[in-house]
Amino acid sequence: WRAQGVVLANGGFSEPVVPSAAKALPGSLQQFTVRDYKNPAQLPPGEVLVVGASATGLQLAAEIRRAGRTVTLAVGEHVRMPRTYRGRDIQYWLARTGLLDERYDEVDDLARARNVPSPQLVGTPERATLDLNALSGAGVQLVGRLACVRDGEALFSGSLRNVCALADLKMNRLLGTIDEWVDGNGGPEATQAAERFAPTRVSEPPCLRIDLGTGRIGAVVWATGLRPDHSWIRLPVFDRKGRLRHDGGVVDAPGLYVLGLTFLRRRKSSFIHGAEDDSRDLVAHLVDYLRAGQPAWHRNQTGSTPVPR
Repeated sequence: WRAQGVVLANGGFSEPVVPSAAKALPGSLQQFTVRDYKNPAQLPPGEVLVVGASATGLQLAAEIRRAGRTVTLAVGEHVRMPRTYRGRDIQYWLARTGLLDERYDEVDDLARARNVPSPQLVGTPERATLDLNALSGAGVQLVGRLACVRDGEALFSGSLRNVCALADLKMNRLLGTIDEWVDGNGGPEATQAAERFAPTRVSEPPCLRIDLGTGRIGAVVWATGLRPDHSWIRLPVFDRKGRLRHDGGVVDAPGLYVLGLTFLRRRKSSFIHGAEDDSRDLVAHLVDYLRAGQPAWHRNQTGSTPVPR
């Protein structure tokens, strides 16, 4: 197939990201990615270590714990966010205040913005908030970020308290932004009072190591993120880390575009409703590119370009 333009819209979350520490785990220990894991029944006997505390990690830890298993959750940088606030779903506020419409060329550090973990949100009929406090209250042990595996031991960062305090601080800043918007705009949203949530509880002293050779831990579930699969693209359009080079979806190759990546053009780019505005921008660029690149025999004597059939 030959084409003057190609749009990559095959998703930004295709391949599980597994850290290099996985290679150092004892061979007897079963490992599962978010693609492999289906339900708690498939896990071998023993305790379960879930690595990653974004949306997926929290949901898996909660599900495995509800099945009666002992669960340890390794917590790194994360985005704490309530499911509802002032009587509305948090996504309502993110859209209403314009935060989701913030553009990629308006942020100070785009690389940082594109690597922020996904919020700790879960969808349930009762719109429940699932956070680290809910998990620890259910009996899940919290440890710091998995730093490495050495001599059969999993070693964890001692900065869990600081990481959680930073997540709490950022959540309260977000809620403050929402409160300011409500105060300035009034309307029906002003009828619900502002609220704040309890700080994340972290036990002292933190657990810094787990011996993986004793048989206590039976399985490790890697909830450490997903990345797009662009392995089939045979073009020099990737950086040294294997990420697609693009400017708001315009790839570093004439006629090649991408949609659906995190913060592609706006904060909402990776959400379903974020595709509309991004598509409109990229289609305009694509049309200009196609018109400029048409062969001479496509143009009439006045120099105008006929509308393609």
